[in-house]
Amino acid sequence: MRLVSRTSESFRSARAPSGAHEACRRIALENQAQDGVREEPRRSQSDRPAHEHGTGKHGTGERGNPEHGNPEQGNPERGDSDAGPSSAGSGIEAQRSPSDLERERSDTGPRRGGNGGRGGHGGGGGQQGRDVPQVKVFIEGRYRKLTRDLPQTVFFCPECKGHPRRRQRCTRCEGFGKLTRDSVQELVGWVVGAFFKTRKNKFHGAGREDVDVRMLGRGRPFVMEVLNPKVLDVDLAATEAEINRRNEGRLEIEGLHWTEKDRVRVIKETPHAKEYAALVVVDGEVAQEKIDALVGRRLQVVQQTPVRVAHRRADKARERWIELVAIDRIEGSNDLRVRLRTEHGTYVKEAIHGEGGATVPSLSELLGVQCHCQELDVLEILDEVGDKPLTSAKRVAFGQDV
Repeated sequence: MRLVSRTSESFRSARAPSGAHEACRRIALENQAQDGVREEPRRSQSDRPAHEHGTGKHGTGERGNPEHGNPEQGNPERGDSDAGPSSAGSGIEAQRSPSDLERERSDTGPRRGGNGGRGGHGGGGGQQGRDVPQVKVFIEGRYRKLTRDLPQTVFFCPECKGHPRRRQRCTRCEGFGKLTRDSVQELVGWVVGAFFKTRKNKFHGAGREDVDVRMLGRGRPFVMEVLNPKVLDVDLAATEAEINRRNEGRLEIEGLHWTEKDRVRVIKETPHAKEYAALVVVDGEVAQEKIDALVGRRLQVVQQTPVRVAHRRADKARERWIELVAIDRIEGSNDLRVRLRTEHGTYVKEAIHGEGGATVPSLSELLGVQCHCQELDVLEILDEVGDKPLTSAKRVAFGQDV
């Protein structure tokens, strides 16, 4: 019986003695010589091309796959045709120039955000996906917050931070990931995103108020940064009307218009004084003479960082001014309605009750009785010195000066 090369392979796989291996090999070579067939020299695993044994850079074992930049076929992503004579069955790779090799290395690198590789999504692959710029649109307006349960931005749970896995076991937010149902950012962003066909945005406000503080008057200026919108020709008047319709009694938007990126820096970095109205509960009677002596005065106070914000603010003493504009008695009780103006960065609630001497002087100290801030509203955003209301920016048309 004549033996062929696979016979020797079967002997080797059966772990025959070394003498038997050599005898079988000689017989196989003689039979191949008679038939005019030359056995290809055996090669180790490391000598084989990557596309033959599937352990190369891509580790797929697919011969001539254009997705993996195999040299046996042209890569349609690079726009080239066949890379040379096919080397299938010969174990010899086609010859390529140094420029081709350099291009192959760049094309077979990691791909981001594209569909050039398998399973990718989005527009383009490789370098093309990284070169696509991010589109941003900026719109500006003012918001009025009419309820006492609405934060300005998303109020993530401080324990789990809204993480998809950690929040499942979080007892503080009970798996919700947030401590409030919604926020000004979300109520505005959901409608804006529907008009611009995007779900990504950033909210920039001219300061912020506490969750339980209403924002009244002309509202607080804000800029919304809309990321990667698919629609640009948006009617902002219709957008504003839809926001107000959906959030009637909770949130109102006014003066929504196109703006520029520089307005984000101006709004966030410019200091603003504010005017407040507070409902103050007083533990005892207050002499009218003390009230009259305080109205119209601008006082310097020193505030230590309050306990309620100590986890996110440095513990230090801050000097600020407050001006008591009006103090009115509420008929039938000792409570007061106080209207005051404060410098930016003033902790108004602590300026009223004093927090056990952390703010000196406080309204409690000045009146001689303990005071508690039961309700607080922001009435106006003022200029830095607190003399006049903050003026709105000049409106620009979409694409102006571009």
